[in-house]
Amino acid sequence: MRVSCIQMDMVFAAPQENFARAEALVRQAVLNEKPDTVVLPETWNTGFFPRESLAQYADEDGVHTKALFSALAKELNVNIVAGSVANRKRGGIYNTAYVFDRTGACVAEYDKTHLFSPMEEDKFFQKGDHLCRFTLDGAQCGILICYDIRFPELTRTLTVEGLDILFLVSQWPRVRLPHLQLLTAARAVENQMFTVCCNSCGTAGETVYGGGSQLVDPWGTILARAEGAQQLLTADLDLGILDGIRNSIHVFRDRRPELYRY
Repeated sequence: MRVSCIQMDMVFAAPQENFARAEALVRQAVLNEKPDTVVLPETWNTGFFPRESLAQYADEDGVHTKALFSALAKELNVNIVAGSVANRKRGGIYNTAYVFDRTGACVAEYDKTHLFSPMEEDKFFQKGDHLCRFTLDGAQCGILICYDIRFPELTRTLTVEGLDILFLVSQWPRVRLPHLQLLTAARAVENQMFTVCCNSCGTAGETVYGGGSQLVDPWGTILARAEGAQQLLTADLDLGILDGIRNSIHVFRDRRPELYRY
């Protein structure tokens, strides 16, 4: 599977501008990179995150997001992991990721489960209550959002039944960028899968985001890594190597869950 990450520099608290920019960048990625799957970062519609006006700027039940990317995926014949958006639904605001297959069908909807308390995300957003697996072009996939990657038990729960690709969409600050790159590589190795990390860049509010998006194979090899500015990052994921890796190092067969308390 050929995957292109859009390391997007969004305009803080400007959804209309960001929707137009995201559409243009998806079209550019498909034209120039010819990917099977395009990936956007976390909360690209608002930036992370305009506290005083969050409800005003959030997408209403993802209606705008779903309409745009369903149509784009079908028109361009491409899978779109549409990052996440600030999303108003069920009387609260959620950090919601959507995924669309080539037919335009929305095959996944995931609400961020671990909210970043150091920036008070938990005071403005509601916590998600479910994990999310889906299929793209026959590959078994999962998705997490930013802070989720710091919780290995969450990833292991997703992968214990077999996962080929984990997508991580994020707005990870530049000051802690080495953590993001280390964690995504570690999750790839310990779970014998590819990880695709699409981070944002630029400044939102007072925080500078780090870029550094990367695609990692199950051996921990960095297939592609971005710098700090807005760019398209593309790599080919050879899913054919997965069986050989899993048959040579039996991580899941040799687990001892009866000993694991946490």
